[in-house]
Amino acid sequence: MYNTIDIDRNKLTIMGVKFSDLKTLESTANAIGSNMFEGFKPTPKGIQIIRDYIIGKITLTELIQFAKEKAYV
Repeated sequence: MYNTIDIDRNKLTIMGVKFSDLKTLESTANAIGSNMFEGFKPTPKGIQIIRDYIIGKITLTELIQFAKEKAYV
């Protein structure tokens, strides 16, 4: 079953998480959408983590650690 998430391109938000530009929002939305087909259930915290990885605020190593810790829940 496919679930939708709240994406507001005018306010630049996904599930209430703010983005600085449309390109980053769309990159993050695409990453989340791909993972949702594999069973990922996004949360605002998870979206923040993915956004921060895409913009270079956190490293791949940190992203993996967050995933192991299930910090996205």
